[in-house]
Amino acid sequence: MTPLWWAIVVAAIGCYLLKLAGVSLPESILNHPKVQRVAQFLPIAMLSALVAVELFDHGGRYALDWRTLAGVTAGVIALLLRRGFLVVFLVAIGVTALLRLLT
Repeated sequence: MTPLWWAIVVAAIGCYLLKLAGVSLPESILNHPKVQRVAQFLPIAMLSALVAVELFDHGGRYALDWRTLAGVTAGVIALLLRRGFLVVFLVAIGVTALLRLLT
């Protein structure tokens, strides 16, 4: 196996364990103020990671795409309107995909 596949396997196992931990934790821990506060920033971190990946083309060069920026802007607006995690992603992805389809 190549190092890339090892990274994919490790990431998949990590994601599974993280999901399992979230389901297995008692409600008292999940309702703790610090946990709630960190959970509020997860959509921002995930959206930032998606933007960082989208800003680089396959050659490793920086490629600023106005459609990606429009999608991110739509996602930020959804965040400011206090929409949920899934809604923020769907808005950002939907706007970007629609603009790419139209242009």
